[in-house]
Amino acid sequence: MDYTVEPDWLQQNLAAKNIRVIDCRFNLANPDDGQNQYKSGHIPGSLYFDLEKDLSGPVQEHGGRHPLPNVELFTGKLAMAGIGNDTTVIAYDNGEGAFAGRLWWLLNYIGHENVYILNGGMKAWLDISGPVTTEIPSYELSEFVFNVNADMVATYEEVYTLVHSKNTSTVLIDSREHKRYTGEVEPIDKKSGHIPGAINKVWIDGLENGRFKQPEQQKARFYELDPSKQYIVYCGSGITAIPNYLAMKSAGFKNVLLYPGSFSDWISYDDNKVDSIK
Repeated sequence: MDYTVEPDWLQQNLAAKNIRVIDCRFNLANPDDGQNQYKSGHIPGSLYFDLEKDLSGPVQEHGGRHPLPNVELFTGKLAMAGIGNDTTVIAYDNGEGAFAGRLWWLLNYIGHENVYILNGGMKAWLDISGPVTTEIPSYELSEFVFNVNADMVATYEEVYTLVHSKNTSTVLIDSREHKRYTGEVEPIDKKSGHIPGAINKVWIDGLENGRFKQPEQQKARFYELDPSKQYIVYCGSGITAIPNYLAMKSAGFKNVLLYPGSFSDWISYDDNKVDSIK
């Protein structure tokens, strides 16, 4: 699965008319930080998409801390960015892979597969002395026709049914750091622990120095898992689970879904139980 491009490639193709670069840098602890970084300097020609304003919908009682955006509103933002169905989109963050991955996942979700993550992010771009500018570009309004791929999503109802069944053909994967999975610490959500039955595969283990590991390395991470089964990945709010989604696809797993609401959605229902290992 080819979902990244290298900084050298982007530098050589930056001027191509059919390429649109999107800056997705974000800091969960300081939501204004990403846009401030963009204003201070970004890859020439790139526009900024904010995780919470552009790549998520409004927070409600259920749906988690970063609900999926309204598809019509999201495609309207793509059109304003000059992104059409034939545009190649390159997303970058600071090398976490999760924020750029959110845009990658959303575009695939609405039927646009011609999207890639800049491997290594802004740091890798600066490492090759890639140009940086403070100029904010504008583009002609484009047209984007979406085709939602619901097969990429595991709904709350599907996760609930899985937890309360004896189904062994589907496996839940918690992508958060191990101490959050065990319930030893919980810095964000009102409950600690994990969705019952989930195993833990920490998302950051799929990257090395801000770059996604090679397919064979990803396969080694998931060596004990049966490729014939279905897997549902989740995290706190559907963001850092995406690198695991990509890693599993890269490793050859065919049936991988994202639970967008993730743990923050699961615990928004008071009667839902959580497991902990203390």
